[in-house]
Amino acid sequence: MDRYPPIADHGLVGDLQTAALISAQGVVDWFAAPRFDSPSVFASLLDHERGGYFRLAPVGGDGGTWRQLYYPDTAVLVTRFMSADGVGEVIDCMPAKRPHRAGDRHTLVRAVRTVRGTVRFDLECRPRFDYARAAHTLELREQAASFHSPGISAHLQSTFPLRRDGQDVTGTLTLKEGQVAAAVFTVCGPGGPAPQPPTAEQLSGEIWDTIGYWQGWVRTCRYRGRWPDMVHRSAITLKLLTYAPTGAPIAAATMGLPERIGGERNWDYRYTWIRDGSLSVRALLDLGFVEEANAFVRWLGDRLHDHAGPGGEPLQIMYRVDGDPDLPEEILEHLEGYQGSRPVRAGNAAADQLQLDIYGEALYAMSESRKVGTHVGYHGWKGLSRTLDWLAGSWDRPDEGIWETRGGRKDFTYSRVMCWAAFDCGLRLAQEWRRPADTALWTAARDTIFEQVMERGWSKEKQALVQHYDGEVLDASLLLLPRVGFLAPLSPGWLNTLDAIDRKLVSDSLVYRYDPAASPDGLRGAEGTFSLCTFLYVDALARSGQLGKARYTFEKMQTYANHVGLFAEKIGPGGEQLGNFPQAFTHLSLVMAASSLDDALDEAAERPMAPPEDEGAPPWRITPA
Repeated sequence: MDRYPPIADHGLVGDLQTAALISAQGVVDWFAAPRFDSPSVFASLLDHERGGYFRLAPVGGDGGTWRQLYYPDTAVLVTRFMSADGVGEVIDCMPAKRPHRAGDRHTLVRAVRTVRGTVRFDLECRPRFDYARAAHTLELREQAASFHSPGISAHLQSTFPLRRDGQDVTGTLTLKEGQVAAAVFTVCGPGGPAPQPPTAEQLSGEIWDTIGYWQGWVRTCRYRGRWPDMVHRSAITLKLLTYAPTGAPIAAATMGLPERIGGERNWDYRYTWIRDGSLSVRALLDLGFVEEANAFVRWLGDRLHDHAGPGGEPLQIMYRVDGDPDLPEEILEHLEGYQGSRPVRAGNAAADQLQLDIYGEALYAMSESRKVGTHVGYHGWKGLSRTLDWLAGSWDRPDEGIWETRGGRKDFTYSRVMCWAAFDCGLRLAQEWRRPADTALWTAARDTIFEQVMERGWSKEKQALVQHYDGEVLDASLLLLPRVGFLAPLSPGWLNTLDAIDRKLVSDSLVYRYDPAASPDGLRGAEGTFSLCTFLYVDALARSGQLGKARYTFEKMQTYANHVGLFAEKIGPGGEQLGNFPQAFTHLSLVMAASSLDDALDEAAERPMAPPEDEGAPPWRITPA
């Protein structure tokens, strides 16, 4: 068992209310329950000694070869071990029987089998509740163990004997070719009855029901483009990271994983950002997942109706999956952090920041949902209208911006652009839905913002739009401008901006958010390239007709995916994945880029005498040494 396996060395399983990370060596080293944003049960990924883990793997597995894959078009994870003595498999899944009902019982099914020769397996189950702060007691029977901690209980049933190891349990079994065994770990509320020991038929049924659920869901996807495997895996990942009872997507399954090894940018991403969720609506609709898109729009409408921003604004930037706005940030001093990356934070103080761009993304989501006939009701429209009336008097303020900087508020260009988008979308909705609105106020605000951005956000030196007014720093968030319609994708102003971003923020097709040395963000250390921005770059290139460069960048980006097609937040200098994992925004932007690139390539192929796809200079040129 590696002390700290690479972040990318994991697959994800979940039941649409919580999720677990399982390493390619068969170790559950992250699991929070009963919800994504609950305290952890296993967290050895954040502290190998204290965090707790659940290992089910061959004895002496270091001498063999490990491989991990998903059962096709599912969230059922298969971890294979191959050695001269035999080949063993661990099959992991979390049944999603009642995805639209919140509950406090969540089950991880772990089946093991030998497919060739003889394999001896070890089990170690060492839960550490409440981020490894709460003690627990153990009740042990031959093939069942119950762990009790204040406020929560967990139960382990197995088809083989278990042994006590302090307040933890271990076990060993030897399987010959064709033999199968299993261990089932269930988390439930305090004092809840232990589940009945499962039979072999029940376990087999659970696994096949889960396979059927996911394959049936994927069959409803209407993507018919060039990259179905990548898009389907991203869609499944986005679904796994959505809290089904409310339709709220979280940003990532984990907390505290570093954006740079040893650095302090270690955030808790297990919450729902207005921005991320809103941009997911168009991607979900493109894939045909109308129910999921509408569920988030309803959740968003409820937040507008709540009118619960920390400073009197209509929205705050993020919430818990049930809509609770309370996300106090605390530092878990007792945890070592991934490879010593401290501090480890739970909760997120950025929830109290002012980020004005979220109103543009929220209205963008509402505007996109109208295309499938989704209308907000009377109270929903009143909340939306009230929000835009408020924004008309509040948009011209410095804020913390899309990247949640902690270096003070600035007049961020992207924030102003998205305020423009909010009014633009609101005006269209008022007209199409025939709703009462102060359209004169909204129109005046929209037009004033446009003039201000083009005058104050434009750098004569860079010949491009820049990160914030009166500055010269470029920012990859501006790659979204053509998508929201602020600038036409072939307009000179946009092409100049795209070219400037290409020169300053793109490195071997990977894209940085911005240069923190040139624009201090209040945090120490450099950062890797941001995978979201790389896919936004592909989207922008495709919209601007640079299809050769767009497709090459998109294909290269796939080489940074992990072994089962998952992406974290960032790519480090050596190609390693960094940050919380897997990150929904990255997979969302992959879907966006694939859809835009497919459409652009199809359109180019239909044009008579279509020009070659590769405009401009080739990606490399052979020159004499």
